[in-house]
Amino acid sequence: MKSPLLTLPGAVPAEGVDEGVAAHYGDLFREQRALADGTGFVDLSHRGVVAVTGDDRLSWLHLLLTQHVSELPTGEATEALILSAHGHIEHALYLVDDGTTVWAHVEPGTQEALIAYLESMKFFYRVEVADRTADFAVVHLPAGSIAEVPEGVVVRETAYGRDLFLPRADLESYAEKAGPPAGILAHEALRVEQHRPRLGFETDHRTIPHELGWIGTAVHLQKGCYRGQETVARVQNLGKPPRRLVFLHLDGSEVHLPTPGTEIRLADEDPDGRKIGFITTSVRHHELGPVALALVKRNVPVDARLVAGDTAAAQEAVVQP
Repeated sequence: MKSPLLTLPGAVPAEGVDEGVAAHYGDLFREQRALADGTGFVDLSHRGVVAVTGDDRLSWLHLLLTQHVSELPTGEATEALILSAHGHIEHALYLVDDGTTVWAHVEPGTQEALIAYLESMKFFYRVEVADRTADFAVVHLPAGSIAEVPEGVVVRETAYGRDLFLPRADLESYAEKAGPPAGILAHEALRVEQHRPRLGFETDHRTIPHELGWIGTAVHLQKGCYRGQETVARVQNLGKPPRRLVFLHLDGSEVHLPTPGTEIRLADEDPDGRKIGFITTSVRHHELGPVALALVKRNVPVDARLVAGDTAAAQEAVVQP
């Protein structure tokens, strides 16, 4: 779904999964600094929007999600996952309940598969699931923003800012008064700085929540009765995940960033040494320079010097070994 805000001055379209919104508006670092200072907004209108209504919506979702939501207070933001039977991450949902409806935004293009799964699990519960992507656009206001939120708009308020479920017809008029726009690349740079994983970026077909630090934020360890719970409990109680998320400071002298999927090896081994991980997201940060998130084998020493492709990298542990 192509955003009308791509007509704003300087807008350069994003590519890949984020196609449909602006990558930037002509000055990536200025846009990052604005978000870090609590000004401006990010157009996330390409993200999927799913709504669940009905008297049983919270108790029903509680049975399906990794998060404890049966008593979710009205207006309180949370995030949750849907796992496979083997505990691998399939969906990530960013939720809020407004008193009558649970609203969730999800990765672009994933809402159809998510809704198909939810529909298959309705049984006798009093719930209705709807794709509202065509009607509502997600807009992100950074932490500290004093931008006005239109009356009646559903808001997810988190430590990282506010996500607005804005009527799509109001997107252009809201952008005129919400401050300077920032592109998805600025939003991604701050996400990487904050060590926050993203479905489809930090995940692959075998990722489990422990590897990314989603335990606690998206997985509630004191509840069961959801698909994949056995794997979560087994790893939590009896073992360690096979991989762990790390934050990398990359050699700033390199012109090009290592792309997602770039193999990581130990710097002390020869260039044909064994692969011990791979880049998941790489960005240029306005203060930190080139940085990245990566998945590495759990037993890689936290002080080991790494190389991503041809680029030297120093790691910070996000998930402890």
